[in-house]
Amino acid sequence: MGSVAAALRDRGCIVTGSDEKIYPPMSDFLRAKGVALTESYRAENLPDNPEAVVVIGNVIKRGNPEAEAVLNRKLYYLSLPEVLKEFFLRGRHNLVVTGTHGKTTTTALLTWILAVAEFEPGYMIGGLPRNLGQGALFNDSKYFVIEGDEYDTAFFDKRSKFIHYLPELLVINNLEFDHADIFPDLAAVKLSFRRLVNIVPQNGMILLNGDDPNCIEVARDCLAPLVEVGFSENCAERIREVSYSATGSRFSLGEMTFDSPLFGEFNVRNAAMAAIAARFYGVTPELIQTALTSFEGIARRQEVRGSARGITVIDDFGHHPTAIRETLTALRRRYPGQRLWAIFEPRSNTTRRAVFQHRLPEALQLADGIFISQVAALDQIPAAERLDPEAVVGALAAAGRPAYYERDAAAIVERLVPILQPNDIVTVFSNGGFDGIHEKLLAALRAL
Repeated sequence: MGSVAAALRDRGCIVTGSDEKIYPPMSDFLRAKGVALTESYRAENLPDNPEAVVVIGNVIKRGNPEAEAVLNRKLYYLSLPEVLKEFFLRGRHNLVVTGTHGKTTTTALLTWILAVAEFEPGYMIGGLPRNLGQGALFNDSKYFVIEGDEYDTAFFDKRSKFIHYLPELLVINNLEFDHADIFPDLAAVKLSFRRLVNIVPQNGMILLNGDDPNCIEVARDCLAPLVEVGFSENCAERIREVSYSATGSRFSLGEMTFDSPLFGEFNVRNAAMAAIAARFYGVTPELIQTALTSFEGIARRQEVRGSARGITVIDDFGHHPTAIRETLTALRRRYPGQRLWAIFEPRSNTTRRAVFQHRLPEALQLADGIFISQVAALDQIPAAERLDPEAVVGALAAAGRPAYYERDAAAIVERLVPILQPNDIVTVFSNGGFDGIHEKLLAALRAL
């Protein structure tokens, strides 16, 4: 919302905004752009101008005083994805990257490749790519790369956000059940992706994971050209000769071999998808390789937050069991022979529920030791539907892994620090701030 507000201000629009809590750095950035901000939601925050466009974010629900005033006054309102479609995406070559896992990394990689190739792309990415310095750029380029989120659009539009993104090139990295708060089952997720596939034009392109039966299913009978990418023999673009080292990965596509500083099988596929998408727009293999080599990654994706007493602390956004499993597998390759600890905060709308009660132990047991915290905002989930962290710990202990349940970050740090050893790797899995656990842990280690 903030990036789009700033982009509209740059186009000469008068922009105001309301939020429950307004804090730096986004608040400082927006005020520097001339965007007037108001803390808390009130009907009087809305402009008197009947021609104003009101953009309603997808966290806003009925009962919000400003949303109710918009409806009562019959003002013109749009969702954020509709604003993107109407003001930024029409008439452009839109490259939309989707999937349950890896879409942020793939979107950032593809954007960086096009930037190195001097396409000067606009973009919107759900993370902070280190090469680009910001998560969104709205310019006059005819190319726009956007992360396509399957989450719903707004309280008045329950379709996935990506339905609004006018895809010319569509990437589907993988497809699993997620977002249990809005999708009742995997079939509902598939339906949303089928709707997306159905709007890719015949002069566009769909790149999908040819190793994933769910991806193949949703693309069946599509009218756009389709290319399957993957490791299996049936894939038209087959990933071959994969190898890993302490500095990253290497793989072959067709006659070309690429090196990437990223680790793990999922990141190899992410890089392959980005490379093939860029090639569709005429980027040479040499420029693709230059971009891959110089890619610096995404904040909160296997990000080293610091080291103390020979112990390395890593931050990762992973919260789905598949993402946790793949990250731990990648870290095994990155740090061979070292003890690997996993700290997991059940915080996402899906992992706070019991949906993955049995899959989480299978993923987390790839670590040598595990800590799990209390479910975040547990009062929002009925007890019968809530994840049971202590049962996860019990399953891990039965599998022979040291596993501990502690209420919060401070308790985890207090119990973990005495059992850590030099050369240990500690990876924190959370899609939130987790009460600053990374700095708490590093500070406690330095104080020894």
